[in-house]
Amino acid sequence: MELQPLLHDLLVAVHAPTQAWSDRDGQIGLVGGRGAQGVYHGDVRVVSGARLTVSGAVPEAVSSGADGPGRARAVLLPRTVDGPGADPTARLERLREVSPGAVTETLTLSCSTPAPVAARLEIVVTPDGTPMDRIKSGAAVTAPPAAEPVAGGVRWRADDEVTAELVAPGARVEVAADGTVRLAWDVEATTGAPATVGWTVTVTDAGGVVTAPRRAEPEWAPLHVEAADRRLPALLDQALGDLATLRMSARFAPDDVFLAAGAPWFFTLFGRDSIWAARMLLPLGTELAAGTLRTLAALQGTTTAPATAEQPGKILHEVRRAELSMPGEGTVLPPVYYGTVDATPLWVCLLHDAWRWGMPDAEVEALLPALERALTWMSDHGDSDGDGFLEYADETGHGLANQGWKDSGDSVQWRTGELATGPIALAEVQGYAHEAALAGAALLDAFGRPGAARWRAWAAGLADRFRASFWTADERGRYPGIALDADKRVVDTVTSNIGHLLGTGILTAEEEALVAARLTGPDMDSGYGLRTMSTDSAGYWPLRYHGGAVWPHDTAIVVQGLARAGHAREAAALAEGLLAAAQGFDDRLPELYGGDPRGTVPQVVPYPAACRPQAWSAAAAVSVLGAALGLRPDVPGGRLDVRPPAPAPLGAVAVEGLRLAGRPLAVRVGADGRAEVATDAPVEVRTA
Repeated sequence: MELQPLLHDLLVAVHAPTQAWSDRDGQIGLVGGRGAQGVYHGDVRVVSGARLTVSGAVPEAVSSGADGPGRARAVLLPRTVDGPGADPTARLERLREVSPGAVTETLTLSCSTPAPVAARLEIVVTPDGTPMDRIKSGAAVTAPPAAEPVAGGVRWRADDEVTAELVAPGARVEVAADGTVRLAWDVEATTGAPATVGWTVTVTDAGGVVTAPRRAEPEWAPLHVEAADRRLPALLDQALGDLATLRMSARFAPDDVFLAAGAPWFFTLFGRDSIWAARMLLPLGTELAAGTLRTLAALQGTTTAPATAEQPGKILHEVRRAELSMPGEGTVLPPVYYGTVDATPLWVCLLHDAWRWGMPDAEVEALLPALERALTWMSDHGDSDGDGFLEYADETGHGLANQGWKDSGDSVQWRTGELATGPIALAEVQGYAHEAALAGAALLDAFGRPGAARWRAWAAGLADRFRASFWTADERGRYPGIALDADKRVVDTVTSNIGHLLGTGILTAEEEALVAARLTGPDMDSGYGLRTMSTDSAGYWPLRYHGGAVWPHDTAIVVQGLARAGHAREAAALAEGLLAAAQGFDDRLPELYGGDPRGTVPQVVPYPAACRPQAWSAAAAVSVLGAALGLRPDVPGGRLDVRPPAPAPLGAVAVEGLRLAGRPLAVRVGADGRAEVATDAPVEVRTA
C-alpha cells in the first residue's frame, strides 16, 4: 500500500531551490525504500540516505532543531567513545547547512577528558534520482544511480538534467557494491581542541524551471519588534528567516523574485500561494510583490488549451520541470498548469495593493496590459456559463477537481457530507473578483485608461447577484454557503471560505457582522485558529486537509478582514490562537495543523504531512501584525491612515523596519489602540 510520507517529526533545512529532510538526529534514511527524507534540488531527490556511525555505533541525539535560515543542528552523544560515569564527556555536533545548489554537513567531535578521544566517523550516503511526485505518492525508490569517482569524491547523474557531486575532504571514499558511497575519517579530539570534518553535495541543474535569485539578500529590511505578547517577536523572527530561504526566480523571468509555495512538495512557483504571500508582506516593501506580479505575467495565458486549462488572460496555477503525476489519485498535471479560478483576480488585487503601498508608477503602468487581460478573463472565460459568477470545472478528467485554494477532491461538500457536483462557483472567489474589479477600475482611472466605469458596474452587479444567490440559513441564522453547485444550489456547509469575503466590499456591514459571528463560534474557532469546516458538518474531521484542519494563512486572512470590518475582539481571539499554535511548532507555523479544540489535547496536533516552511503560513505572521497596526496606505493619494483596532488584538506593539513607498516606516500602537507613526515617505499620516 502506497501512503504519502509523513513530515511532522522530521528535521528540515531549506534554501531554495535546495532542501534537506532527516530524522531529528540528522540521520537520513528510508524505511522499505519509502519516505520523504533526503536531499532535494528542485523536484528531484539527489540523496536518499546519509547514515552516521561513530566507531561502529549510532550516536544518540539529545537535542536538535533549526539553527537559523537554511541550517539545522543535532547534538549527539557518541556513547561508544565516551568516558565512564554519568556525565557525558564526549559529544558530536552535526550541523547541516543548505545553500542554493549545495548541502554541507559539518561533524564536530569534542570532549572533556584527561586523555584524547579517538573515533572513526563513517557516513554511508545513498545517491538518488527519484522525482518528487513518486516520493509524495509513497512509491518505493529504485536502485541508486551509479556513482563514479572524481577528485576528492564521487559524481552521479540524478536524471537527464540533474548531476550531483559529493566531496569529503580528508575522508576515505569508497563506492560499495550496493551503490552506496562510504565516507570514513579517523579523528582524535582533546579537551579544548575538537576534531572537525565534513562533506558537501553540490547539484547542477541544466533544465530546472526555478533557480536561486541573483540577489542573495531578501527584498525586505530587518524587522525589529517589541510587543507586550513576547510570542509575537519570536514568531516574526522565525517567519522572516524562513521566507528568506523560500525566495526563488524563474528561468523565464530571471531578474524577478517570488516565494516558493512550500517545502517539500510545493517548492516552486504557485500562482495563488505566491500572490497571497507577497500580498501579506506588503508592509515590508513592494519589491517582492513586483517580482511576483511580473513573473506570473510572463506566463499569463494567451490561448485556449483545455489540456493545460490555459485561457487568454488567466494566471497560472503552478509550473514545474516536468509533468506531475500522482499514482493512485488519477491526477496528472502538465508542467505549466492553469487550473485555478482565483489566481487571476488575486493578481489584480496584489497589483492594486502594491500600488497603494508605493510600488513605482512606471512598474505599475508596465503591468496594466496584463491587468486589462486579467479583468477580461473574469467576465469572459472565468464565467463559463454566463451566469455572472466565476466558476471552474476540470475538462480533462485528470486535472484538479477543485480549483480554489481548497483544491483537494473532497473540499466542497454539503453539510450532510455529500460532494458537490461541478461546475463550482466558490463564495470567496466572487469576493476576490468583486475586489479585483474595483481595484482594476481604480488603476485604470489613475493611469488614464478606459474601462473603469464598466468594471465598477460589473462589481455592483456581482454584489447584487451574490446577495441573491449565495446566502442560506439554519437555526442560527443567515450565512453564505461555500459555493453554488452545477444546479446553482447553495452548498450549505459552514466553512472558513466565507471569512475571505470580509474586506472585499461584496458584503454590507450587517452581512459582515453575520459572517464574523458565524466564524468565531466554537464550531469554527478551535482556539488555535480557524477551522476550515464547522464541527457541525458531517464531513468534519480535525485532520481532514480542507475539512476541519486549521491553516494559518486562512486564519490570518480572516483576522485581517475582521479587523478592517471593526470586529476587533473577534480578530484578537483568532490572532491569539495562531500565537498559541506557533509555540507547539517552535515558532514555525506549518502549512496546516489539526482542528482539535484547544484544551482537549496536550498541545496543538500536527497534520503529519504538512509542509514547512510554507510561504503563506510564514507570511501570516506579518499579516496578523499588519492587522494589529491598522495600516491603510494610499501613497498615490498622498496619505497613510493608521487605524488600529481597539482593543489592540496583540496588546502594545512597536515595529521598526516596515517600508512605505521605499522609505522606512515605524509604528507604535499602545494597548488602548492609540498609534504613533514615524516616516519620511511623501504622505500625510492620519491616526484614529
